[in-house]
Amino acid sequence: MAEKTPPFWNGWKHRAAALRHVPALMRLVWESGPAVVAAGWVFRITASLIPLAMLSVSKWILDAVQVKTGGGSLPPEFWWLVALEGGLAILGGVLGRTTGFFDGLLADRFTRHVSVRVMEHAAQLDLTSYESPAFHDRLERARAQATDRITMIHAIGALAQQLIIVVSLSVSVLFFSPWLMVVLVLAVVPAFLGESHFAFLGYSLNLSQTPMRRQLDYLRVLGASKETAKELKLFGLGSYITGQYAELSDGLYAQNVALSRRRLAVGSLLSVVSSASYYSAYAYVIYRTVTGDLSWGSLQFIAGSIAGASANIQSIFATFSNIADQSLFLTDLIEFFRVTPTLSKVAHAIPAPRPIRDGFVFEDVSFQYPGNPRPVLEHLDFRISRGERVALVGENGQGKTTLVKLITRLYDPTAGRVLLDGVDLREYDIEDLHREIGVIFQDFVRYEMSARDNIAVGRLHAAGDDWRIRKAAGRSLAHDVISRLPQGYDQLLGRRFEGGVDLSGGEWQKIALARAYLRDAQLLILDEPTAALDARAELEVFQRFAELTAGKMALLISHRFSTVRMADRIVVLSDGHIKEDGHHDSLVAHGGRYARMFELQAASYR
Repeated sequence: MAEKTPPFWNGWKHRAAALRHVPALMRLVWESGPAVVAAGWVFRITASLIPLAMLSVSKWILDAVQVKTGGGSLPPEFWWLVALEGGLAILGGVLGRTTGFFDGLLADRFTRHVSVRVMEHAAQLDLTSYESPAFHDRLERARAQATDRITMIHAIGALAQQLIIVVSLSVSVLFFSPWLMVVLVLAVVPAFLGESHFAFLGYSLNLSQTPMRRQLDYLRVLGASKETAKELKLFGLGSYITGQYAELSDGLYAQNVALSRRRLAVGSLLSVVSSASYYSAYAYVIYRTVTGDLSWGSLQFIAGSIAGASANIQSIFATFSNIADQSLFLTDLIEFFRVTPTLSKVAHAIPAPRPIRDGFVFEDVSFQYPGNPRPVLEHLDFRISRGERVALVGENGQGKTTLVKLITRLYDPTAGRVLLDGVDLREYDIEDLHREIGVIFQDFVRYEMSARDNIAVGRLHAAGDDWRIRKAAGRSLAHDVISRLPQGYDQLLGRRFEGGVDLSGGEWQKIALARAYLRDAQLLILDEPTAALDARAELEVFQRFAELTAGKMALLISHRFSTVRMADRIVVLSDGHIKEDGHHDSLVAHGGRYARMFELQAASYR
């Protein structure tokens, strides 16, 4: 349901407040291309003087013709005036096209600049921001502003051009009759206010529809993607998803049509008022000419000035209203840039220790996600020492992945602290800390890039080191997979782009593991790293894993006890607490939670 529409004057209050963001937009515009902006404005200002110049030359020509028809002779410069008017017309056309050319250049440069700024800022924000639906709405609108706000930039340029034209033409109208100019302005004001009011209603409606539009995008992907195609066919979900999309889309359409109908009715009425005012002024000028008070040239000059001034005054009001309304949408972009990371950074952060001497220690750590009253971890004390391989086990939702996010400082604890070599993680430079940690999550990203680049994202500065990439692929067993591809390491992976080759889940997982090995970090974290591998491949991976992690810290999350038993220590998490901690054999002999889980899994293989 759409939000309740603010009162008319309240809408203007919001619109006026939003205009404060225009200077910030203009700074972004200038940053995107100073030379292009300057050239565009020079040509636009020059073009705005053409209408007055053409009306002046046209007046001289008509006055000369009137003298000729009255028995006089043409002045010697008459045909030069005709040529000058033609030249001005040609110049106006060239200037218009040139302005359009620079507007096109600016549109491309601005879109690139703002898109890069949005991506850079989004990359700086921490994981907490992405778990808020309100943030996703704001991010979605900010992405749209990267392309949509170019119309506002063009509108600002057009407004400046219209103002120059109106000022130059209004001088002649004011000289003829100041009251006539006042009538024209007053006639345009109602249309301006009406259009502005409905534009604000459109913004309010668009704002309220953002969550529904995101849902439409989700349903569109859900109903036509490779990942969902199997279940949609087997479960017969195609018509259900399509019906959901159609129902939601029809609701949005009905809201838009209702507003458009109101805008059509009111706008038509106000247009009649504006047109009647202009033609009343035009009729008055004709009357003065018929009575002999004005020459033919003066009639042409004043009528043209009135028409030009009237049209441009309406355009100014409409353009300014458009800028004010666009600035409401601009608020989303500027406010997005003002979102700051929730993870605090100290002024003089220290680099990560190289090498790590002691390891990581959790001291009385508790954590709960924003908006969720139930703590995921409570008063947790945990240690992973240098050179130690620790496995985390437990049922889903018990806090294993959350612990990983805390040790990698994707989150800060709600209470307690995480130490590295006796120093709170918050004291370290976060980017430098991440360089010493290699993580492969269960939901790792399948990059639609070449096989080489898919591995190189693990350590970007090694992207040109083919030997290191191949070595990492060999360690993860991905080399054999890549060798079978038509173009080897240059093969594009995935089906998004032409010529791409998709891999099986297990093959993708080997590629992801190669990233972790390429990173060569002091702490290696694998979250369900072999979930998609068969038993033989899993055994091979972990035989190599044991060798590769020798002398390093390793944190392993897995539901397969054949895997976790290779760890030096096994930690059992349940309800946010450590229930058991020890070696595989000792935990089995203890007969506790781990022993029961191990027995249940072992029994399934008998």
